[in-house]
Amino acid sequence: MYTVIGGTKSRAFRVMWMLEELGQPYALNPAAPRSEEARKYNPSGKIPALVDGEEVLTDSTAIMTYLADKHGALTAPAGTPARARQDAMTFWLIDEFDAILWAAAKHSFIFPEEARVPAIKDSLKAEFERAAKTLSDRLEGPFLMGDQITLPDLLAVHCINWSIGANFPRVDDKLNLWAKSLRERPAFVAAMAKEKG
Repeated sequence: MYTVIGGTKSRAFRVMWMLEELGQPYALNPAAPRSEEARKYNPSGKIPALVDGEEVLTDSTAIMTYLADKHGALTAPAGTPARARQDAMTFWLIDEFDAILWAAAKHSFIFPEEARVPAIKDSLKAEFERAAKTLSDRLEGPFLMGDQITLPDLLAVHCINWSIGANFPRVDDKLNLWAKSLRERPAFVAAMAKEKG
């Protein structure tokens, strides 16, 4: 059985949601970022980490890719044009959504106070708004890559949720309704309940 290191209010949620979608059992160790417990699994103290037998894996997107490939679900097969398109979407989301939100978090509460530049958040919010419009324009079916849910869907919805908590500009109605529909999936609901249960 897998163990996820990190809680639902972090990028660990992406991994938990994926495991729920895959129907894989897992235990949760809700270690806080940079805590002594988190450093047992990642010397930097960053979460999430995934324990799979003797292996400890880090980075939420790397973990999600590993799980999707290992279980042959939520992904296009490796070595196919469909996978290259999926990976392009994943990398775009990391650059244009995740990195922007992470930069804002660093200047809000991660960096020491003297290193924070609060004014930078205005430009980050503008960049996020532009990227959200691009994503909305690219969304043509029920999921980002077509008719089947894949890793980029989980990543995008997690970032949209993060943006709400960070008081970023609201995404347009199309993206908002799409994200809402994915938040209603049983796997999402089960992952949200995991830490409480």
